[in-house]
Amino acid sequence: MKPICFVFAFLGTTALADVASTLPTANAVFPDLEAANVQLGQFLFYDPILSGNKNIACATCHHPSLGTADGVSLGIGEGGIGLGMKRIHDPKNPPEARIPRNAPALWNLGATEFTVMFHDGRIEASPDKPSAMRTPLGVEMVTGFKSPLAAQAMFPVLSADEMAGHYSENDVSKAVRMGQSSQEGGAWDIIAARVENIPEYRAMFDAQIGSETPITFQHIANVIADFIAFEWRADDSLFDRHLRGEGALEGAALLGMELFYGEAQCGTCHSGQFQTDHAFHAIAMPQLGPGKAAPFENHVRDTGRMGVTGKSQDAYAFRTPSLRNLSVTGPYGHAGAYSDLRDVVEHHLSPVASLENYDPALARLPAFSEVEDWRIQADEKEVSDIAAVSELAPNHGLTDSDVDALMAFLATLDDTKMGQGRLGIPQRVPSGLPLD
Repeated sequence: MKPICFVFAFLGTTALADVASTLPTANAVFPDLEAANVQLGQFLFYDPILSGNKNIACATCHHPSLGTADGVSLGIGEGGIGLGMKRIHDPKNPPEARIPRNAPALWNLGATEFTVMFHDGRIEASPDKPSAMRTPLGVEMVTGFKSPLAAQAMFPVLSADEMAGHYSENDVSKAVRMGQSSQEGGAWDIIAARVENIPEYRAMFDAQIGSETPITFQHIANVIADFIAFEWRADDSLFDRHLRGEGALEGAALLGMELFYGEAQCGTCHSGQFQTDHAFHAIAMPQLGPGKAAPFENHVRDTGRMGVTGKSQDAYAFRTPSLRNLSVTGPYGHAGAYSDLRDVVEHHLSPVASLENYDPALARLPAFSEVEDWRIQADEKEVSDIAAVSELAPNHGLTDSDVDALMAFLATLDDTKMGQGRLGIPQRVPSGLPLD
């Protein structure tokens, strides 16, 4: 039996001293970074040059004005114009499908403890692999990425619906469709050559790798990871200061912390300084959108971690999310089923009933005609399958005032000084392409 996460199962009165013994320590480790690499990564993060049609940047779906995500349940990548709920279809090249999963926020991903990426963990540190990590490319994964963060930053460029573009409409999408991603002359090489041919980028890389070394995709990925690690470090919340003895929680926030780490047992899975055990749990979260079917499959389910491991015990399990800056990172859940934080907290009280009675109005979806967003929720067997593997037992012992206290505690996890990040949005990028 996997550990129960976020289950409000009251076990009796817990002494404050006992709760204090369960608190994490403020011991997150962040790498030392070179300012020049961070600035170079900033340009590339916001530059559409990395996308197949040169119209989408990393920042399109991970924008600081939207909490480093995109502010919607399931986003629109290729074929869209604009940001968040204001993103509309490009009439000249409309999108083919929604992005199948909610865009995760980027807070604290530079901390060395984050070695598992994406909702299903399909990129993770693996010292036994030649590249030191496991990725969807398997044996085709090349070396040179300095961390899983660097690798994950670069996989969206291989997705037709995210950044690569639709079938045969540009050189990158053609390479992807032909199965040429990491191979010589493949999609990654094509993108690297674009960057190489921009004099300003070449000059900035010269200072880092020397003028005689060709720019590779790995070089691009590594500096983008440096930027993410620097820009969205959020470890100075009121809670962090409480852990360091530099401040104290009071009133409802203190009560909420006692519940979180005590009787409510939230900290069982939302553990550590950033409230994640980096593991995978099935909690009967509602599903919507196109799902994660293989090209030869015709279904809209998303089995989560099982799609990576092939193990039935991993069905519908997703990575425990970090709980930082929750006030700006909704919607919540692997498919963004809940736009309001309180709704997702209350989901944990009676997860199966919440799944079975889910109201689609709780999602936040930009307009997309002729799609079947709710096909899986309308299928009783699919819903039953998701419910059957839920690790969470129903609990009705938590009162509204207890939920209020938990909400007050979750608010203390915001590092409000971060705002738009440390460097912010550049005024321009070396390619000269327009910014989102």
